[in-house]
Amino acid sequence: MNVLPSVEESYGVEVMRKAIHLSSLAIPIVYFFLEKPVALAILIPLTLAFGLSDILRLYHAPTGRLYERYLGFLLRNHERNDHGRRLNGATYVLLSATLCVILFPKVIVVTAFAILIVSDSAAALVGRRFGRHRFFGKSLEGSAAFFATAALVVLVSPKISYVPLEYAIGVAAALLGAVVEASPIPIDDNLTIPLSIGLTMWAGYAALLPGVNVFALG
Repeated sequence: MNVLPSVEESYGVEVMRKAIHLSSLAIPIVYFFLEKPVALAILIPLTLAFGLSDILRLYHAPTGRLYERYLGFLLRNHERNDHGRRLNGATYVLLSATLCVILFPKVIVVTAFAILIVSDSAAALVGRRFGRHRFFGKSLEGSAAFFATAALVVLVSPKISYVPLEYAIGVAAALLGAVVEASPIPIDDNLTIPLSIGLTMWAGYAALLPGVNVFALG
């Protein structure tokens, strides 16, 4: 959530949110060592559990009040009931992870999802603290932080052949991810970022490295 500085919410709360968000980096790390059926056997029940609790928060008043009392400080304004019924970020992260594991080869999932966790956090923290120049309604500074950290993720994430083109595909996808994160798309960016990066990487492999088996890692 890369935004220009605002007085509506404290920076400390944003840091706390992103610290929790960064814990989701465990998803791509653990998935690297698991088979897809095992990963889905973990992710699907977790996604359903978080999704159902989120729906209860939105449509069952006593649950909503309980959630607001103990966890409400972590909700963004648009996730609160009085701003319309929107699922929270944790639910979207798990839904996104499940979809990515279902749709993409492991080498793409690990890179795309790690970029979501690391670079979305960097964009939010840099954008809120240092953002001065508007970029698609967000901040150029936050988007630059997204791309820089995403490029670093590409450099350290697992590859299949470790040829220069494989890195170039990842960096191109990271650049698109930065644009998608900044764009005013009315869909949660926990979904749009990894899905757009994943599709771009897969298209890049197909067009530029057709001889590489993208399923070599799973």
